[in-house]
Amino acid sequence: MSFLLVMKAELVRSFIIMRRYWFRTITGLVLGYGMLMVLVAGFIYSREGLEERVQQFDDPSSATNFILGFIVGMFAFGVVGMFTQGLQGMAATGVLEQLCMSPHGLAVNFMAQTVVSSVATILSSSIMVYAVTWSVGGMLHWDTIPVLILLTLTFFNLVGFGFMVGGLVLVFKQVGQVAILVRMGLFALAIFAKEELLGNPWPFTFLLHVLPITDATICIKYVLIKGQMRDISAAGAAPEMVFSSVFAHSSFYWLIGNCLFWTFVGLTLFKLMEDYSRSKGTLGSY
Repeated sequence: MSFLLVMKAELVRSFIIMRRYWFRTITGLVLGYGMLMVLVAGFIYSREGLEERVQQFDDPSSATNFILGFIVGMFAFGVVGMFTQGLQGMAATGVLEQLCMSPHGLAVNFMAQTVVSSVATILSSSIMVYAVTWSVGGMLHWDTIPVLILLTLTFFNLVGFGFMVGGLVLVFKQVGQVAILVRMGLFALAIFAKEELLGNPWPFTFLLHVLPITDATICIKYVLIKGQMRDISAAGAAPEMVFSSVFAHSSFYWLIGNCLFWTFVGLTLFKLMEDYSRSKGTLGSY
């Protein structure tokens, strides 16, 4: 109940800020759309004849795959950043010390802030994804229930991982360089994650499965880009596509396992490191 009350307060605060600074919200969407279009033109298409390619966008599937991976990567980059730069900023301004004295607890307050911020990020990112996909002539296959389930699992997966990294911030404070490397790694993995990567030797494949964004990105791309269609034709034969639900995909079960693992590990380590930092009297210091 306390979590819902805190989340309601955060939601009201975010809505007030969004309404008051509506110009910033609109310009952010426009600039985000323009940045994605430039990235698509720069990374997907060769330099030769770039102007013509930008007008024609003759490879919409590759562009759509890149766009979706980029957005998922930005989501992972932002969620983990809430637990690194967010905690550092709160400690520097004294807000962290106030949250620690709240009867709801630091973890509950921070979880509520993360949920509200992530919902706003997902809504704005969805608008940009559909706008850019439409611009390049691509197509997204929307399926409400699978998409909502995948986004929920992805969120809690990243939150669990973020809590673990946030625990390091509570103890060591200055972890900016390491945090940036971790966030950039997740961002790059989301862009280039695809099912073909899982055909590598098992140690490398297992490492990819353990990372919190690999299976989430593969499942989301499988639903939105492939429309949950799988090629069952033999090698060299004509493609034969059949519907295969994402809930029967092996990456979906890896995602569930990842979600449980990182949520448990993240919350446990965060609580242990919070207690340790509190015992040393450095919890609210920067």
